[in-house]
Amino acid sequence: MAFSARYLRRRLLNGFNLGVSVLATLFGLFWLGWLMWTLVSRGLQWIGPSLFTQSTPPPAAAGGGIANAIVGSLLITLVGVVVGTPIGILAATWLAEFGRHSRIAAVIRFVNDILLSAPSIVIGVFVYAVVVARFGHFSGWSGGLALSIIMLPVVLRTTEDMLILVPDQLREAAAALGAPQWRGVVTVVYRASLGGILTGVMLGIARISGETAPLLFTALNNQFWSSDMSRPMANLPVMIFQFAMSPYDNWQHLAWAAALLITLAILALSLIARILIRANAFVK
Repeated sequence: MAFSARYLRRRLLNGFNLGVSVLATLFGLFWLGWLMWTLVSRGLQWIGPSLFTQSTPPPAAAGGGIANAIVGSLLITLVGVVVGTPIGILAATWLAEFGRHSRIAAVIRFVNDILLSAPSIVIGVFVYAVVVARFGHFSGWSGGLALSIIMLPVVLRTTEDMLILVPDQLREAAAALGAPQWRGVVTVVYRASLGGILTGVMLGIARISGETAPLLFTALNNQFWSSDMSRPMANLPVMIFQFAMSPYDNWQHLAWAAALLITLAILALSLIARILIRANAFVK
């Protein structure tokens, strides 16, 4: 009798916890679906060929597009990824494989946690003071540097966590075969944690793709077509910020379309990452 009562109590507790988890998931999915529906309903109708072939128009002008902002965002984000990703992966490799229990590793983790929680506008002001103010003008390079600083702690933390999850038996097996530690890391540990590392990079790209505050202090904006990274450069986040707050209908329409494009681009990156992860697991 006591066993039946205990079993029933556990079943009820499990059902309650499962129900709360399902409700919490549905609650989050509801707001996500509402956000997606708002973006699609307000932005899809303004997406057309001119959006990708014309530059941002002057106020109240007919037509126009966001080609200059798309190219600028791609270039600035590319700089952030190229700078932040390898540094983050190499730093995480040292923390997980070579200096896991050292004092300097604890200091690095502490500083990395501070960078993870630091407001992006603070990083933008820092890059402005160190780079923009010293050179005397805004530039795409300074914008890419700010984004790389934001991306670095995300890649470092996720990569370190994925490397630590790799069983030590794999490292010992590589060492037993005579492989030096660096080769074991490259050929064994990296392969075993490739999916997690790639996911961390995708998270970092998603984090920096929509950052506005750092670019306001670094890359600023440009109403014209420009691929010169040493000058102020148009970018989607700042363009959305400026156009969405404007009183002009055509600018607001372009802001909705640009917001939808950023969302779809991040979704596409996530899908590509999952496909690559599955393909890598199938090859293994």
